[in-house]
Amino acid sequence: MIYTTHYDSPIGRFLLAEQDGRLVGLWIEGQKYFLGSLKREEMAQRDHSPALCEAKRWLDRYFRGERPWVGELSMNPQGSDFRKLVWKFLCEIPYGQVTTYKEIAGKVAKERGLSHMSAQAVGGAVGHNPISVIIPCHRVVGADGSLTGYAGGIERKRMLLGLEGVEV
Repeated sequence: MIYTTHYDSPIGRFLLAEQDGRLVGLWIEGQKYFLGSLKREEMAQRDHSPALCEAKRWLDRYFRGERPWVGELSMNPQGSDFRKLVWKFLCEIPYGQVTTYKEIAGKVAKERGLSHMSAQAVGGAVGHNPISVIIPCHRVVGADGSLTGYAGGIERKRMLLGLEGVEV
């Protein structure tokens, strides 16, 4: 069973999901790829799940301008090995900093022993990040520094980066 709860944030309402005590999803309501591969019929609301309460406390700290570390939470995002590798690299982007799809593609290529990796493929994995904000996909920008792509919308991406002190 997948347990869910809601969280009202300064950028909109989130749906959080956990399974077996680990966070598996955090989506801004109405965002692109909402729920990812999870099915509503496998879900039940459970507002006081320890994993979900911990994620809410993390979000409270984040939106107060603190710098909670992604590794504080037990997470299990669902996806292919390629996507999981991209999400791992997203978790390494420091608070208040950005990187590009191309830079992540280079890291993925190196990790896999390849000479090249498509930045577009990386963009697809970033866009399908099932744990928005906590796995900081909002910290990825275009090669020219432009705010390209964000499943929750560019304005929300701008707000998150602004909260972190990034000039946009």
